[in-house]
Amino acid sequence: MLELPGFGEPAEGEDDSQKKVVKPSKKSGGFQSMGLSFTVLKGITKRGYKIPTPIQRKTIPIALESRDVVAMARTGSGKTACFLIPLFEKLKLRSAKAGARALILSPTRELALQTLKFIKELGRFTDLKSAVILGGDSMESQFSVIHGNPDILVATPGRFLHVCIEMDLKLSSIEYVVFDEADRLFEMGFGEQLNNIVQRLPDVRQTLLFSATLPKVLVEFAKAGLDNPVLIRLDVESKLPSELELVFITVRPEEQVAALLVLLKSHIDLNQQTVVFAATKHHVEYLHMILDYSGITNTYIYSNLDPSARKIHAAKFRQKKASVLVVTDVAARGLDIPHLDNVINFNFPAKSKLFVHRVGRCARAGRSGTAYSLITPDEYPYLLDLHLFLGRPLSIINPGQDKGNVGRIPQSLLEEQHGTLLTLHENHIDLVSMRKVSENAYKQYVRSRPLASADSNRRIKELPFNNCGIHPVFKVKGEILEEERETFLGRMKDYRPQGTIFEICGKNKSQDYLTMKAKRAFHKDVIASHHNKLEQKKYENFNEEIKTELPESNIEDIKNTFDHIILPKKRKIDDLYKKKVKKQKIKDEENYIPYAASDRHTEEGLAINNFQREASKAQLDLTGDSTDTLRRSKQQMKWDRKKKKMVAVNPDPKAGKIKTESGAWIPATYKSNRYAEWKERTKITENANESDEEDGEIAKKETNRNRQIYTHWAKHNEKIKSKKLKSELKTTEQILKNRKIAEKKKMKQNKRLRRKKKN
Repeated sequence: MLELPGFGEPAEGEDDSQKKVVKPSKKSGGFQSMGLSFTVLKGITKRGYKIPTPIQRKTIPIALESRDVVAMARTGSGKTACFLIPLFEKLKLRSAKAGARALILSPTRELALQTLKFIKELGRFTDLKSAVILGGDSMESQFSVIHGNPDILVATPGRFLHVCIEMDLKLSSIEYVVFDEADRLFEMGFGEQLNNIVQRLPDVRQTLLFSATLPKVLVEFAKAGLDNPVLIRLDVESKLPSELELVFITVRPEEQVAALLVLLKSHIDLNQQTVVFAATKHHVEYLHMILDYSGITNTYIYSNLDPSARKIHAAKFRQKKASVLVVTDVAARGLDIPHLDNVINFNFPAKSKLFVHRVGRCARAGRSGTAYSLITPDEYPYLLDLHLFLGRPLSIINPGQDKGNVGRIPQSLLEEQHGTLLTLHENHIDLVSMRKVSENAYKQYVRSRPLASADSNRRIKELPFNNCGIHPVFKVKGEILEEERETFLGRMKDYRPQGTIFEICGKNKSQDYLTMKAKRAFHKDVIASHHNKLEQKKYENFNEEIKTELPESNIEDIKNTFDHIILPKKRKIDDLYKKKVKKQKIKDEENYIPYAASDRHTEEGLAINNFQREASKAQLDLTGDSTDTLRRSKQQMKWDRKKKKMVAVNPDPKAGKIKTESGAWIPATYKSNRYAEWKERTKITENANESDEEDGEIAKKETNRNRQIYTHWAKHNEKIKSKKLKSELKTTEQILKNRKIAEKKKMKQNKRLRRKKKN
């Protein structure tokens, strides 16, 4: 048995309620000082946790006081343990007849399965039963899971609400509710489902809400669904962990795949685990095929993949049977892959928050990691937006220097891998067709991609991305010739002839040549100053640092919602929302002429026939010129039998509907007959009656023992009574068994008759 400081071994026959509980110690900073029970602490130490993270140290004691909590921290800070440890303390023992007592809602399948795995590891000594309800799995199996009365339910909101509607679940036994990655839940459009689920929950409950950001929708949801919550903000220090190294590499679009192979083959150790993020599922399949043909063990995950296949591929990567996992943004949040070393952004994300969640998969819980980003020319503005969001300087590496964070890969390495790619495409026809599909998919992706800020698009033209040097991570000592070759190629790219086409191609005595010469001599000083400015900009780094603001929610909303706000030391809530005060423009009242008269409102009010007002009231209804518009106009008005008049109908087809996990829109009051059919097929009520009868027989036996019936005839009479009490209706199993016995008898009789006839 594992020995814990401050604990003795429990005596034999000792109940769980009699087991020791650690007394809180003010001096200790570990889990032992939180007053946790023996079984919970044993699970924590078996899992390998020794010292709680900052978010755990702040959140767990407040959650143990049964208070509602809204906690914010960066990805990989140990938020899952923050709500599981208080959950185990609150539930303590298994209750088979009470129903589900804890509900954890997750945005994705992978995060829900990971949470379930974490519950089994951390709470294996608590004897609590947990189950998962996900979209894509059979609903009948989920009915039987809920009938098994698990203590903890982990679910995705769409399928869970669908099951609640089908089974008429009241959720009255729920005591503990967790919204994991709450901002992601609202981003994915689960707002209606969450509000519907909250309405079904009991009023007396404890609610914990965990998020990486704090949008305004989340503040309003916390105000409506939580009771006097405590806000814990530990995301204000830095958005990315200090152990994470960021490497930005500029590439041309045609060399993007070659750059990925350079990273995986010659730079990253194959024993390390790497996640590659691509834009679409077609890119994922294309990269998977290339890596397979290149001899790199890999697997892949995307949204349209079969749920069982996704489960298998994720497990394959976790067990280190594959060194590379190629994914879309479906795995950008919530997945905790232990000891993940590297993240590669094959396609740079359009949103800065998405970049933070992507690279947050590695360098978790104090481990180190590296995030590589391949950036094509059309993604440069998004790179600038990211640095403005992070509040970090963007410094481009100059040729021959090592300072900076944006560089490129040596051309010799790219040419080598590009050659291997060409041979692969010549030998495998399927790669050529898949490349065309991925190129078309990228065109569609660019159309739907949000635009970068106009300021970034303007300022990116001033930065010398074309002249950036080799990134320090690719430099090897002694390669002076390679550097000279790169600088020479850079000069060739930057070469611009001194004269124009009229001066180079024209004759010396032609009119065009003489005119351009005279023009050049006239603007000699302007041309020289322009070239000097270009030279200065070429070797200047863009080191502008702009601190980010949180536009999602303001200080008034947060102060109105949360009475208690816990922040890191030496920080105040007012400091987070300091905004730059704009200079007020001074207006000269004497000389200022307004566009409209100051008394125009009174003049308009006194006017009898105002054309603008009359025209605004006028309405012209035209008949639709297509079948869709005609049908839409008919649907806008509907005859109401009760009111006996035409009533306007909401033209929005999604009004009063909810979105399931399969993407289908169903009415909020949707209920099919699937649960009733399942009950009829499985005879769940009869089985329940039988179990009740068995319980009754056991109880009778115990009473008989108490009566001390030892005589033969007394026991005989009790058996006869118990036989009479049994129901005369046979179950389906008994009927099938009797039929099989009857068929066997018939077969034997037929064989006997045949033998007699032969004889």
